[in-house]
Amino acid sequence: MNNKIFSVYFDCGSSKIRAGAFNNNNKNNRFYHESDFFSNQSNIKFEIQKIITSLEDNTEEYLDEINLMIDSPKMLSVGISISKKLDGSILQKEDIKFLIQGAKQQVLRNYPNQSIIHIIVKNYKIDDVDHIYLPDNIDCNSISLDILFICLPKEILEYHKKIFFSLDISINQIFCTSYAKSVNYKDNFPHIPNLSFIDIGFNKTSITHFIKNEIYFLDTIPIGGNHITKDISKVLNINLQEAENLKLFFGKNQTLLNEKKISHDLIQEVIFARVEEILKLSTKSIKLNLTILDQWKMILMGEGSKILDNKFKEKIYFSKDIDLLEETKEDIFQSALKLADGFNKQEVVTVPKKQIKRGFFEKFFHFFQ
Repeated sequence: MNNKIFSVYFDCGSSKIRAGAFNNNNKNNRFYHESDFFSNQSNIKFEIQKIITSLEDNTEEYLDEINLMIDSPKMLSVGISISKKLDGSILQKEDIKFLIQGAKQQVLRNYPNQSIIHIIVKNYKIDDVDHIYLPDNIDCNSISLDILFICLPKEILEYHKKIFFSLDISINQIFCTSYAKSVNYKDNFPHIPNLSFIDIGFNKTSITHFIKNEIYFLDTIPIGGNHITKDISKVLNINLQEAENLKLFFGKNQTLLNEKKISHDLIQEVIFARVEEILKLSTKSIKLNLTILDQWKMILMGEGSKILDNKFKEKIYFSKDIDLLEETKEDIFQSALKLADGFNKQEVVTVPKKQIKRGFFEKFFHFFQ
């Protein structure tokens, strides 16, 4: 039995580590820590260890288990439709579980190097009638499910598991950070029927699109904030650390530019050129995935978007289509906490394997409550 008072979440990015500890009995009792920026992954264990020490001091608890938030440029989403003929009797939960298990096995067979992190049932078609959520006590002759699987490479997960294992810490639940955040933030835009969250990370950008408040697709492109740093480094012929500093202080501290006699307009031109490319590629992805082209709103977020500010919005070519979302550490971790609590009713939430040894069908936890 777990007698821990605090639940701990680690958000392991490619350039920064964040952690939050949350008192299960007192929501106002919480602690946050984050590392400095780093570009060398060889430092990640040291940064994690420092945060663990701080959290143990804050919580006065020995840390032996965490929940992991993580993204990757190789993150993959797979959509599957699967159907079954029934006898007209009342639809049973076991029928749904059987279909989901069948679809899951298809994904694992076709993508053996991927681990399934999230399973989202986008639609139930029961006797040719669509339902967003599973109805109670409904007769059924035929059913089909539209399911979205969000996956991460096994090698990425194993890499992080080994780091925490070496520190005597096990991983409980795993969340894809950009997906979790977008599910949380979408409720801030209830009246926008077509909504895309563009999450700019270190080496990738994630696009999560919602139609009428329900997830439609998730995609990634292998370009992020680090590419802006490299552009500045190349144009100005300076090292990457200097370029990163210039990027981070862009629009915030003119002194650094003045000291190095660098044109503000030149930095702005370099940054916006790469941002325009990210937005163009994001737009291309959205158009390829939408069956009906319509107007949509882009919400720009993530560590890589912090170089911008709403005061620069009008200078961006896509300015009429985007808003810039400022995130806090609390916002990020609340996203995972809500998913863990079954906040997204379309998602199949399973009990972690290491905590329970029952069969697949018994592992469904929040989904059918």
